[in-house]
Amino acid sequence: MKTECSNTSTSACTSLFFEPKAVAVVGSLREGFFGGYVVVKSLLEAGYSGSIYPVNPNYPEVVGIKSYSSISDISDTVDLVIIIINARGVCDVIREAAAKGIKAAIVVSDGFAERDAAGALLQKELVTLGRQCGVRIIGPNTAGVACSWEGFNPCPYDAGYYRLKKGSVAVCSQSGMTNPQAFPYPASRLGISRICDLGNKCDVDECDLLEYLEHDSRTSVISMYLEGITDGKRFIETAVRVSRKKPILVLKSGRTSEGARASASHTGSMALNDSLFDSVCRQSGILRVDEFADIFDIPKVFSMQPPIGGNRFAAVSYTGGVGVMAIDSGAQYGLVPAKLTAETCRFLDGFFPGLGTNPVDIGPMAVAIKNFREVFPQIEEAVAKDPNVDCLLNVLWCDTLGASAKVYLEGYSRIKGLHRKPVVTWLYGPDPDVYSKVAAQVEDMGFPVFSSAERAMKALGIAWRREEARLSRSA
Repeated sequence: MKTECSNTSTSACTSLFFEPKAVAVVGSLREGFFGGYVVVKSLLEAGYSGSIYPVNPNYPEVVGIKSYSSISDISDTVDLVIIIINARGVCDVIREAAAKGIKAAIVVSDGFAERDAAGALLQKELVTLGRQCGVRIIGPNTAGVACSWEGFNPCPYDAGYYRLKKGSVAVCSQSGMTNPQAFPYPASRLGISRICDLGNKCDVDECDLLEYLEHDSRTSVISMYLEGITDGKRFIETAVRVSRKKPILVLKSGRTSEGARASASHTGSMALNDSLFDSVCRQSGILRVDEFADIFDIPKVFSMQPPIGGNRFAAVSYTGGVGVMAIDSGAQYGLVPAKLTAETCRFLDGFFPGLGTNPVDIGPMAVAIKNFREVFPQIEEAVAKDPNVDCLLNVLWCDTLGASAKVYLEGYSRIKGLHRKPVVTWLYGPDPDVYSKVAAQVEDMGFPVFSSAERAMKALGIAWRREEARLSRSA
């Protein structure tokens, strides 16, 4: 039984990790690429407006901020302590934090259950102490958390960037690979609400996070990487409830016996049987994904676009071949090509013979007519508003001069907010700088861009799986 924080709910207690008004940082304050110095620097650069209290008796100050010899020397209230010291000293810091009234600790330090038997015993001691003292713990062996809206990015590794794009996607993991020092969030253009590496999850686990995120107004989509589940029964009960409100995407490692053994050595966790986990996902409404990239780009279709209303898709494509590939990709998820209405077909054929079919192949027309700039937005709008179309894929070529960008943006502006249908995009061309720039402009308008047509269709397919699950529950 886990200790509650000051008789408050688990969700309210967990909020101390993500929305603290004051944080103590215990660890080395020497300049470098890792440690307490980096945490303080990251907080300042990220725009954190709360109070920061570095703790190290060997430094009078760090980055212009007064340092304290011990936590007990801090006169003000502290919500959270971040601990980056030798594993053997962590329990002493927890005792001191508890005496100070601190209820939440992020233990970055490694050398616990992921290391060896002695580390496992030390972790057990840490858990027991935390419960006795009423201190909730994330970690140990964690890269910590990050929160875009609060400017709270206490990254212990120097990532080279500090601010995250504000958004509604929460990324939670049993690996530091999802934290800022390992993933290029600015380049991905993913709008983030929260990031959390659970580490060894000796105390705070995936259920605690789900309960917090269930009520977090900043989060609309939850994306998780798990190596094991602490409490299967609680997880199912929590996920069933939360998934009715917000999409939950989960990537679970350890599909094979070899992977399960590697998982145990990574975080000291016991991996869940893979077929059993599939059953858990079906029962709870979890959307299981199978690639690491999925936990970063698939959430875009949920956070940026309206819910999908059906499985009929249309494609507006510069290349007929990719349009056909989109049909194959969609079929894996139950998506089928929409049969455009006779009215839409006549309208499209009026611009160019044979255009009125799905996929709508605009490539031949684009080089054959002089007024493509005026025509494309009309095509986009006609396909998007067709009553037989539930979702739309755009496959668009970007010329080296970027002239096509204005054409595409006009097309997106025609449909923005007018039709409750998700629209996904793949952009391609000879100059990656050009189509990356166009992709940023398209996503600034609220339309997600993916790295391939197949990934764009996968996003639509997973959105349809969620809708199918909702329809099944309501039947």
